[in-house]
Amino acid sequence: MGPLKGLTIIEIAGIGPGPFAAMSLADMGASVIRVERPGGSMFSNAQEPRLDFLNRGKRCICVDLKTPEGVATILQIAGRADALLEGNRPGVMERLGLGPEVCLEKNPALVYGRMTGWGQDGPMAQAAGHDLNYIALAGALHPMGRAGEKPAIPLNLVGDFGGGGLMLAYGMVCAILEARSSGQGQVVDAAMIDGAATLMASTFAASQAGFWREERGTNFLDGGAHFYEVYETADGNYISLGSIEPQFYAALLEILGEDAEHFSKQWDMENWPAMKDRMSAIFSTKTRDEWDAVFEGVDVCYAPVLAIDEVRHHPHHQARGTFVDDGDYWQPAPAPRFSRTQAQLRGPSAKLGEHTEEILREFGFSDEQIAAKLACGAVTGRVDQ
Repeated sequence: MGPLKGLTIIEIAGIGPGPFAAMSLADMGASVIRVERPGGSMFSNAQEPRLDFLNRGKRCICVDLKTPEGVATILQIAGRADALLEGNRPGVMERLGLGPEVCLEKNPALVYGRMTGWGQDGPMAQAAGHDLNYIALAGALHPMGRAGEKPAIPLNLVGDFGGGGLMLAYGMVCAILEARSSGQGQVVDAAMIDGAATLMASTFAASQAGFWREERGTNFLDGGAHFYEVYETADGNYISLGSIEPQFYAALLEILGEDAEHFSKQWDMENWPAMKDRMSAIFSTKTRDEWDAVFEGVDVCYAPVLAIDEVRHHPHHQARGTFVDDGDYWQPAPAPRFSRTQAQLRGPSAKLGEHTEEILREFGFSDEQIAAKLACGAVTGRVDQ
């Protein structure tokens, strides 16, 4: 059931990167307890639970963290957990009475993960923001897009999920490993602005080496080059080309045949726009499926651009089981893969409070204590949706 089997992680429910980090840990076998507010939120109530993929494989307990009884409940659970993660603005958990100092006093080996946009300190720490703002300030947004156009928004993959959720999950696993040898927990300050900047390391290096122009859409990895580009096909679909290395570029020229002479000087950057125009004309002569057939088995760094509804049907994904389909909904399988402790999906998102009583018993609360907590509203049980 995954390499993190045996770990217990408390997730104070939030949105975006926090749930993604917890999903990643749950996918790897960790027992993740999602702590929701009674009644949930606009996000936890907005859709059919099975479509809440970011909360798959987790158990759910509803706790009112604005009550002393609710706070005491989480502190008791944290006393036996390996880690806790939260995604509030700096200071919110401290005001609730669940800040890292209190939790680490209860459990000195606890790893306390904090997910924010701007970080726990700095002049913007308390400012509101979203993925787009964080990657903008990190220098990751400016280079994205076409020449002469405004920056292109890369969904929320760079800040929320790549620079945020994955960095938090990675940082927590690092800290958990260290705690096993030292016996001491610590705080993991995962800021999306830091993570996005880290993802830009090679681009920052290329810029300082004089190998990257400030004008977007004019470099070899941002759509400026004719050999690293997306082209429209005759049927209005698209193909992707990434023939950077000499051997792959040579294979591309062989495919192009008599047109190859127009592209003989691969790194003549001044002529890239003209070469792109010529290549656009070539790729517009066949459909995407026809180009698939042309490039099949050729080492040229090629792939069709698939729409969301097409992805899971591609033979490569079918062969590898990249997606899991239960007949009603489909979603990505856990990644990465392991040869011996392969992770598996352990079920859909839990309903609000579905495991409240089960979890409380597991962490040492008696039936009388549970009944009292339910009666005073410190916790709530399953809420059917």
